[in-house]
Amino acid sequence: MSRLPTLADRAAGLLLHPTSLPGGYGCGDLGASAHGFAEFLAAAGQRWWQMLPVHPVGEGYSPYTGLSAFAGAPHLIALEPLVQQGWLRPEEAQPPGADRPGHARIGAALRFREAGLRRAFARFEAGARPREREAWEAFRVAEADWLDDYALFAALKRAHRGTPWMRWPVPVRTRQPAALREARRALADEVRFRTFIQHQFARQWEALRAHCHALGVALLGDLPIFVAHDSADAWADGGLFFMDRHGRLKIQAGVPPDAFSDDGQRWGNPLYDWARHRATGYAWWSARLRATLRRFDAVRLDHFIGFVRYWAIPARNRTARHGRFRPGPGAHFLSHLEAEFGQLPLIAEDLGIVTPAVTELRVQFGLPGMRVLQFAFGGGDPGNPYLPHNHDRNSVVYTGTHDNDTAAGWARVRGRLRPEARRALDYLGCEPGPDAEVHWALIRLAFLSVANLAMLPVQDVLGLGNEARMNRPGIARGNWTWRLAPAALTEAAAARLAKLTRRYGRAGPAAT
Repeated sequence: MSRLPTLADRAAGLLLHPTSLPGGYGCGDLGASAHGFAEFLAAAGQRWWQMLPVHPVGEGYSPYTGLSAFAGAPHLIALEPLVQQGWLRPEEAQPPGADRPGHARIGAALRFREAGLRRAFARFEAGARPREREAWEAFRVAEADWLDDYALFAALKRAHRGTPWMRWPVPVRTRQPAALREARRALADEVRFRTFIQHQFARQWEALRAHCHALGVALLGDLPIFVAHDSADAWADGGLFFMDRHGRLKIQAGVPPDAFSDDGQRWGNPLYDWARHRATGYAWWSARLRATLRRFDAVRLDHFIGFVRYWAIPARNRTARHGRFRPGPGAHFLSHLEAEFGQLPLIAEDLGIVTPAVTELRVQFGLPGMRVLQFAFGGGDPGNPYLPHNHDRNSVVYTGTHDNDTAAGWARVRGRLRPEARRALDYLGCEPGPDAEVHWALIRLAFLSVANLAMLPVQDVLGLGNEARMNRPGIARGNWTWRLAPAALTEAAAARLAKLTRRYGRAGPAAT
């Protein structure tokens, strides 16, 4: 087994969410295509695989509006391993129809996989071997702190036809003990099924992680700062948020007006009552980070700015104009995590309005920040912090993120190079001809940077245009659906990427 990289090593990696993998039905999963992608990473000299959050998704299927901050996504569970275990027949794991090329259908994937998982659970209940039952029971005991509430939440949500918990009957909405006992009795089979799903997710995740580690590839996760309002977390631990006992928000998360929005943005997430978190020794956050680090080797901490200050909007307001900044938990919070976990394997997503206090907090705890090359060439300022000559080692350089256009899509408008792309080519001393591969120019800039880690969206390695964009912030529909073509990751693509990775000293031991 190759030594796994840390965030202090010079390395490179690719950003690809598992739903964007080919294979499976409706979307990619943790099965054969995920293991194949790990092998592509190793062949290309890449030492990190970055994903978006892998939690159960809610309305809109955004990975950033998870139904739980702890549970794994059922739509990422592959059915083929259940066939190998004897809990599904081969024909029951076969897709019911053809997939749309290059397009993920999360809703279809959820329905198909849940139907297969129900069949598998019925056979498991009827005929599982003792060691299989013991493994499931051990999982339930080990994860009880979050699993008990999540499984009941998922069972209640199904019983109420998907209705948000804030509109459930008062006794279960407000978690009256007698109502919870009755719900656990009436929904016992469904609760058990939900724990079975989570056990299968954990088993498949561990198999994938072990394969990645054997190849010298580490996993980089993504931890959203906020939880969704309609989530097991907000329902089970409402006292940690600014909500009333019925789940109504007192204030909500968002951002103030800026150059992109006159009204700002209302996100609808409940905001943390940080005084209560502090009184508990940040127990919920410690549990959340501990669970995340059982899956990932390092984590991108989303909206790091919000730990310094956050925009609080009165729930009754229809826009974000009249909110106010409140102080975040800052150094006290991170000091607690550092005391528990040691050197924090976190990347600070420090994009947006970065005040000196944000930078000071990041530097104090030695967290690498993010440098996005698409932000580097908007003008002639040589002091732009995103330009490669201004990077520092303790940072992660991206050609773009899941919220940006692809590099090839960003580079051209109506078929012509945009000024920013011309400046990027000029920065490298390249001719801005009509066939210029701007995406490879940005990749080269990322790799030659002094930043320890260079991270590339897979779309940029393949030179895909804006049809392959993952997310368009501020647009509610049509996001999170891009998917790789089955034969897109070729040996030629791996070889070209490996050559550049070796040239700039970022390759893993097997590729140097």
